[in-house]
Amino acid sequence: MSSSPDAQPDNSSTAEIASIASKRSPGMSRTQKLLFFVTAWLICLMPFLFWWNTWFGRKLSDQQLTEYLHDTKKPRHIQQALVQVGERITRQDATAKQWYPDLVRLAADPVEEVRNTDAWVMGQDTSGAGFHDTLLKLLADPSPMVRGNAALSLVRFGDTTGRPQILALLQPAEVTSPESGRIVDADRTGTPIHQNGLIAKLEVGNKQIAEIRSPIPGRIRTVEGPGANVTAGKVVAVIEPADEQVWEALRALYLIGQPDDLGAVQSYERELPDVSDRIRQQAVETEKAIRIRSAS
Repeated sequence: MSSSPDAQPDNSSTAEIASIASKRSPGMSRTQKLLFFVTAWLICLMPFLFWWNTWFGRKLSDQQLTEYLHDTKKPRHIQQALVQVGERITRQDATAKQWYPDLVRLAADPVEEVRNTDAWVMGQDTSGAGFHDTLLKLLADPSPMVRGNAALSLVRFGDTTGRPQILALLQPAEVTSPESGRIVDADRTGTPIHQNGLIAKLEVGNKQIAEIRSPIPGRIRTVEGPGANVTAGKVVAVIEPADEQVWEALRALYLIGQPDDLGAVQSYERELPDVSDRIRQQAVETEKAIRIRSAS
């Protein structure tokens, strides 16, 4: 029995329907594709530009170094320039001397990170005019990190004046409450933290929030938890110093340490989870050097 004409598929109708459907659901236009491409490109470009502008390894020309050292609106530019001046000094590049007056000037910069980097750079050349006197003044800086870096740099000058500041680098930092209030948020014990990293938030009068930050890089040993009521000046956190800070201090005491310093040094010789093998070995070598120097 043959099929009726109505039962046969109508190929022309099918093609027409497909054509209409394709017109109703068009693909991306050329403009849309271009906008999509530009957006994706910008998403990839922005992190690169941020990294490029903040990466200290990007080499600066002499003119850029001079401009960056005077860029008071961008302290990271000053830091980047200082680091690269320090690198030139270590390579014994005579061109670095043209910026020595800037190094002395920046010791009074209001930004702590700038003074900290500056103190380190001045220790790279013991012949720098004014460096020694400037570093001695920085021993009274309000920042413990600046005082410590100045003391470490003075060791290169054969000056032991900063020995108390170097010993302080081995000690945990006690962070006190700026006002009376209630802790509403706090980081956890054992958490690594950067210098000026947020430790806790304090609720003071009129529901205002004061931030409590770490004066040094390291690890949180203890911290008051949320809900704790504290008074102004009370210790709310104790920060263990970072490994790099301890290592530099132990290296300095290897050269200038005295018998009175052995207690602080020996505390890093014990086999504890928080003391790395590198630190422990340096502490052992530092103790040996102090005892030999004392005996002679």
